[in-house]
Amino acid sequence: MKVKQWMRQLLHSFLFILFLVGSFSLSFYLIGLLHFQLSDYVRYIISIVAGISLMIVFGAIIHLFTRKRHQHMYVEIIAALHKIANGDFNVYLDFNLDQRNGFKELADHFNHMVRQLQQMEDMRQEFISNVSHEIQSPLTSIVGFTQALQHNHLSVEERNHYLSIIETESRRLSKLSDNLLKLTSLESDHQPFEKNQYRLDQQIRSIILSSEPNWLQKDLELEISLDKVTVWADEDLMSQVWVNLIHNSIKFTPAKGKMKIQLNQMGDKAIVTISDTGIGISEKDQLHIFERFYKADQARERSKSGSGLGLSIVKKIMDMHNGRITVHSEVQVGTAFSVILPIA
Repeated sequence: MKVKQWMRQLLHSFLFILFLVGSFSLSFYLIGLLHFQLSDYVRYIISIVAGISLMIVFGAIIHLFTRKRHQHMYVEIIAALHKIANGDFNVYLDFNLDQRNGFKELADHFNHMVRQLQQMEDMRQEFISNVSHEIQSPLTSIVGFTQALQHNHLSVEERNHYLSIIETESRRLSKLSDNLLKLTSLESDHQPFEKNQYRLDQQIRSIILSSEPNWLQKDLELEISLDKVTVWADEDLMSQVWVNLIHNSIKFTPAKGKMKIQLNQMGDKAIVTISDTGIGISEKDQLHIFERFYKADQARERSKSGSGLGLSIVKKIMDMHNGRITVHSEVQVGTAFSVILPIA
């Protein structure tokens, strides 16, 4: 970078000297064309004055040209800013400058800013679309089955079935709202983040026990191996990580399947692996499962109660703890999530 600046300064100095020599050479040439009898001293003085005058005239012309060009650039920038203020990000500044200067760098930074704003706007639109879709689906079910309950000819079994669906969809809406609030809080500065020292193995064991009705209902075989590991982390936030991963594993593992939960300490890191013999995730879906509202196709078929926010919340919590989460899966074979958490 310093070499480029030095070369640019050297080029400017050379052009200035060339301009200076050219102005005075032209003045001497023009004076020589005059047929007046003048002494050498007077001719010399006149040549100097003429040379300086030519420099001023040429300089004024160059300044006027560059000034008009700069004014044109300012007009383009202001017009582009007006478009952005009105929500139109389809703007691009190109001043066709051969060499890099202040305006070239300004245009580059401006275009980069516009691209970032466009990406944020696309994400916002996609987020609104996804939220609307996730809310509309259960609301449609609730309205439909509420209308069906108004018919008097329904049997007790049918009425209870419809009420059960309405309750399920209502819980789905409640969970969606709760997850949206969690994700919004995690991405803002208002989320309390308080690390403390606690036993990670005890935390995971208590969540497994609290999930007992779920895995007993599906008659799942559990293999649990938890080393005694003490970590320094936000206990409440990490609890959400294990609840999400364990409940997902139970949800997508068929009856009489197997689950394995391991906790090991390797150096200054705690490694938790939660694996199952569930429906699995395709390679294409594995690239996107931590994105908001993303649902693998098979997950949509097997369960419609998810919102696609759980793994986004998990990923955000791990980022806050400077940890990592990875996934390895094969369709119809099983899935394994590995969480790597710094101990201190």
